[in-house]
Amino acid sequence: MTDEHRPAPYDAQDGRRQAPTAVGTRPANGPDGTPLVLEHHVLKSLLGAWALAACAPAEAEAVEEHLGDCGPCADEALRLREAVGLLHRPESLDLDPGLRTRVLDSCLERRPPRIPVPEWATAYDTETARLDALLQDFGDSEWHAPVRLRWYEGDEASSRRTTVAGVIAHLLSVDGLVAVALGLDDPLGDVAPAGPTPSERTEAYWRAAHFPPTRSVRAPWREQSHALVRTVSFTGSGTGRMTVPYGDFELPLHDAMLDRAFECWVHAEDIAEAVDYPYDPPSGRNLHRMVDLAARMLPRVLEHRRLHGLASPVERRLVAAGEPGRSLRLEIEGSGGGEWLIPLDSPAAKGSAEHEVAHVALDGAEFCRLAAGHVAPREAAAGQVGDRAAIRDVLLAAASMSRM
Repeated sequence: MTDEHRPAPYDAQDGRRQAPTAVGTRPANGPDGTPLVLEHHVLKSLLGAWALAACAPAEAEAVEEHLGDCGPCADEALRLREAVGLLHRPESLDLDPGLRTRVLDSCLERRPPRIPVPEWATAYDTETARLDALLQDFGDSEWHAPVRLRWYEGDEASSRRTTVAGVIAHLLSVDGLVAVALGLDDPLGDVAPAGPTPSERTEAYWRAAHFPPTRSVRAPWREQSHALVRTVSFTGSGTGRMTVPYGDFELPLHDAMLDRAFECWVHAEDIAEAVDYPYDPPSGRNLHRMVDLAARMLPRVLEHRRLHGLASPVERRLVAAGEPGRSLRLEIEGSGGGEWLIPLDSPAAKGSAEHEVAHVALDGAEFCRLAAGHVAPREAAAGQVGDRAAIRDVLLAAASMSRM
């Protein structure tokens, strides 16, 4: 019998026949440590699996050894690898920003917290956690990246230049208003001005710092946000009538926490833009709450602007409290969507579909950016129908709610 037809040697240890040695191949270690030798046609048949990284380690090593000696197989392997590359979309190495929320939601579904966060504080808890996740891997260059804060004063766009660290100092300072209302320490300490507005508190904090804020500001901001959530979780319904002063106005604690969630998201977008990083809007549920807060504040803002000559005067007598009056329908599309009837002539009036004089449609996130002073009123509305003066007044009033 010739060598070509001779049966392969029998392995007494595992009862298998050893593969015959092929010309042009070199041995690779098999699973038991013995050399693995494959014939040319076997190696060629493995090229597809090798291109997909589906070979066993020993087989992959044998194929790679063979490619160094066989030009046709090397060319075929290159073509297969290129084809595989076309089948797979490149994946980002960055973690999905929503991963943390999904993991926490899954955990809480299995084991609810002993002391749950009140429903009205979940938006603040979520937005501070999202911003903290964005900040955790920042280096010095990111913390000192320039950021321009934008808002409206009257009907004019205003801005202030700071850094990423300066933005976190701003959030720390203004969140301190809620902390003080809850009986916690004021982050400004002895430098806190009496009865200040949010911008005055921020300026006081920046002035008191010996050096511009750095990454060290993250720890006190993070600790304060945790303390706020922990405190409202323990006090629960006992905070129902508590209010938070903002200098020239005040908000119920429930609305103040939602306001702080709103500003946290807006400034997180400012930071993400400064470091060229993607950042998604809040979930539909939280975005709806933010839109609802702004819609509820609009009638009083309209009244304030009318008293200062910044809005059109009432065209007829004031509407009695609780009575229907001229209204604008605010339609919010997309995530967080809904409809609100905004009374135009008095904050005490009731929005009425029968007395609707105008209709404005906007995307939810776009409306919030308008209320944050990040979008010009004339560029905000996707659709406008009806009384042009009423539409202009409402859009300008939304922008005027913004502040540094």
